This record gives sequence, C-alpha cells and structure tokens, in this order.
Amino acid sequence: MSLGVLNSAEATRFRTIGPQHIGEVAARYGLPADALEAVRAVSQVLPFRVNDYVLSTLVDWHRIPEDPLFQLVFPQRGMLKPDDERKLIELSGRRGTRREIAAEVSRIRAELNPHPSGQKQLNVPELAGTELPGMQHKYRETVLYFPQQGQTCHAYCTYCFRWAQFIGDADLRFAAPGPELLVRYLRGHPAVSDVLITGGDPMVMSTERLRSHLEPILAVDTVQTIRIGTKSVAYWPHRFVTDADADDVLRLFEQVVASGRNLAVMAHFSHPRELETDIARKALARIRATGALIYCQAPLIAHVNDDPRVWADMWRAELAAGAVPYYMFVERDTGPRHYFEVPLATGLEIFRTAYRTLPGLARTVRGPVMSATPGKVMVEGVEDTPRGRLFQLRMLQARDPELVGRPFRARFSSTAAWLDQLELDPSAPADIAAAITGAIGAQKPALSGTTH
Repeated sequence: MSLGVLNSAEATRFRTIGPQHIGEVAARYGLPADALEAVRAVSQVLPFRVNDYVLSTLVDWHRIPEDPLFQLVFPQRGMLKPDDERKLIELSGRRGTRREIAAEVSRIRAELNPHPSGQKQLNVPELAGTELPGMQHKYRETVLYFPQQGQTCHAYCTYCFRWAQFIGDADLRFAAPGPELLVRYLRGHPAVSDVLITGGDPMVMSTERLRSHLEPILAVDTVQTIRIGTKSVAYWPHRFVTDADADDVLRLFEQVVASGRNLAVMAHFSHPRELETDIARKALARIRATGALIYCQAPLIAHVNDDPRVWADMWRAELAAGAVPYYMFVERDTGPRHYFEVPLATGLEIFRTAYRTLPGLARTVRGPVMSATPGKVMVEGVEDTPRGRLFQLRMLQARDPELVGRPFRARFSSTAAWLDQLELDPSAPADIAAAITGAIGAQKPALSGTTH
C-alpha cells in the first residue's frame, strides 16, 4: 500500500495503516526521527493502527509531538519504562533474533496488567459449568458480548484498556464465534435487560455480519436495551455516511428500534476535535434519525484531554449534536497507565471546573468514575473533617447490587490515581470495605434472577 497523495475516492475508502507503514507515514507527514524511533519501538508492545481520515483530518502535524490527537493514536516515548524501551531499540538496532525480540515483548506485556479489574478471573460467565468465550457478566443487568469479527478498530487509542485484544494472543482475547451461546445464556438469566456489543469495535463488521449477531438477541424478550460500544464516529464516520453499506447499517438500527428495544450507541469521543468535522456531525445526525440514542464517554487522559476547557468544549459539542454526555472515566490500571494517569484530586477539579460551565441539559455527565474490580466508583467531592480531609465516593454500579448507589469515604490523597491507592476511612460500611479490599471478590458473584 502506498501513502501517496489521495484522490477523493481513495480518501473515503477505509485502509488500515499499521507499524509496517510507519516509514511512509513519517515521509508523508514529516514525523521527526526521535518520534519515529519511539513509534517503532513501542508499537512492538502496544497495538498501533490508524487510517487516512485520522492522519489527514484529525492530527495536527504542525504540533507534533504535543498534539493531543497525535498522542491519542501514536505510541510515544515514555509509554514504556525507559529500560524496556532501550532494550527493544537495542535488540532492533543490532538485529536481534525474532525469538529474542518476541521474548522481550512478552515479558513487557506481562507487566502491563493486560486484564484489569478481574476481567478474566471474575467476569467470565458459565453455562452448565463451562466458561463462555467472548462474554463478560459483571453487573446483574448487563452482559458484554465480544463478536469475534469485531475485535479490531478503525484506529487504536494508545490509552485503550483493551489493548490486549489487539496483540494477537488468543489467551488474552475475548471473542465469541457466534451468538448461539449468548442467547442460551440470556434465556437462562432473565434479570439481564441490557446487552453491550463491544470489542474492539463492532462497527468494523459489515452490516450483514453485524446483523447475524444482533437479530438473534432480538428473539430474547427479556432484553430491553442493546448497546453498541464504538469509536467509529470519531475515527471513521464514513461507516454511517459513505461506506457501501452505510444505508444498510442505518436500516438495521431502525429494525432494532422498531422491535421495541432501546438502541444505545455508546460513542467514544476523547477530544472535541473528533466532533468538529462535517462528516462526523452528519454521521451522528444519521444515527439519531434511526431512533437510536447516542451516549458519549471517554477517560480523562494526560497529554490528551487533561484540561477542563477541553471537556467543556467536548460536552457542549456532544449536546449540540443531539448526543448525551454520559461518563468521564478515570484511566484504568493497565497498559501505559503511568503515562496517561491523572490523580483523582486533579481529575475531580477538572470535572467540576468543566461541569460548572455547562447548560443544564449537558449536566447528565458523571465523573470522574473508576471502573474498578468491585464496580463503578465515582469521586463526588472532598470534605474537611476533624479526622482530616476525605474523598467523598459513591458506588454507582457494583457486582453486589446491594452496594449500588451507596456512599463511602477514603483518606484524601493528592497523588492517588486509582482505588487501590486509597485508604478507606473507618466510617466506610463493612460490606463496601470488604468488596474493595477483596475479601468477597475472590469468587464470581452469584447473579440473582438466574436459572441453570
């Protein structure tokens, strides 16, 4: 594949650009030598994929390497430990054997916590005593489903907490070959009202392939909401506008809505620039015209969006497009977390500063929220007490439904960036404290409303 000057037809045809093309990208856009070396080294460990739309429309090449969209999609120096990066560069430079490089890459990946928050140990459901591939069931009402053909994306975010899906290791990957076992599981678990189709990105699939996964779910009466987690509007809005089956996928959305279900497109926007293009706004309008709902979420990421003005602009742009600002997440404890993490206290101040500027209809957003092992934990505030400063926290969602919505407190820390770095206050309820410390987290939860 050549990355030469594109004509208009080529510019709207999706093409994958990966590590093997980085030299051509560098030549075309003037990528500095040190940035090129970093991309080549780090992309051996973390996945790297972009496309022509991202390169030509979203990245500001005059601001490299500080540009937030460049940081968002290109591996950077500092994402790996200095010694690890140095070793990879050394092995590549002296032409280390493929086996030597692979062993070093595997060692580094193993230290990056590829499956955080008990995804493999606690979230994989069972049917008749057998674990189900390509599914997770953490919360009573919601099942996550990973169609095998949807386990890539139009471009990869460098912060992605599901980076292990994309590195070619079958042992780390969630992938379901088809919906048959999902349907059987749903029929035996009538408390499940929501199915989240996720990945990767389900919208990399053709419409007919996506239909083969969605239509069987519509035969399960207890499922009321189908969610589709996608970054496609940000990274390839052509999927809903100019792709050969763009109209077909919109008709599929209409079919889901006509069945009486809610169809929620969970759109991932990390920066307001992703919403500024005409084609992105057109894609959102076309999705909304099907009757689908659009909810927007993203993590707070250093180097990309750790600025209240960025969040305020993004939430306002989402509202203007008819979408619902939903979550500001905390960067999860996996991958190059040290590079992207923002302390909880700083995140709270960023959220509050942005939130205060919003009109009422945009104040649907919640954050900062940690998707941790026991559930979704929101940082609500900081209070001064006779015992010192405390974080005010709340369980927004939980493995144990009895914990949902309940508040608790932890000692204030200006540096803590994740739940396990906090010290719970003695006033924390015993069951919440037990869930957080892991005393009741060693086994999969007994999900009520089930049959076997």
